[in-house]
Amino acid sequence: MLVNGEQWDGPAGVTIAELVAGRGLPVRGVAVARNGEVVPRSRWEVVTLHPGDTVDIVTAVAGG
Repeated sequence: MLVNGEQWDGPAGVTIAELVAGRGLPVRGVAVARNGEVVPRSRWEVVTLHPGDTVDIVTAVAGG
């Protein structure tokens, strides 16, 4: 599975919520797309990841 363009060899079946928490990211200010489709935060606990998936995690950055 690719996470932000890098190979990730975590366990199959991990949820998006577990992946985000495992990377030490906050829940707020984070967006996740699986295979090019944004996954609403309300579904992070139930959407599981599988070999071959591509995941993009984006964090909001304040600035000006």
